[in-house]
Amino acid sequence: MREIGIDLSMAIPQKLTAGLATGAEMLITMGCGEDCPFIAGIERDDWPLPDPKGKDIETVRFIRDEIVLRIRALVERKGLAR
Repeated sequence: MREIGIDLSMAIPQKLTAGLATGAEMLITMGCGEDCPFIAGIERDDWPLPDPKGKDIETVRFIRDEIVLRIRALVERKGLAR
């Protein structure tokens, strides 16, 4: 992520809870399907992507770039583009 200007060095993974989702309009989960936590009243979309942990750098870059493409498409579909 640093390659594209995003610093995740201070990021700490967290389990999705209703409290953590407070104020969210939409949740994107990545590959947990029916096992994803359900948060009532919030639109959710699951993107079945592989976990990059332990993968080679080329695979991680592919996953990262796929996420970028999906975010851009979501922003366009929702009419959120500036």
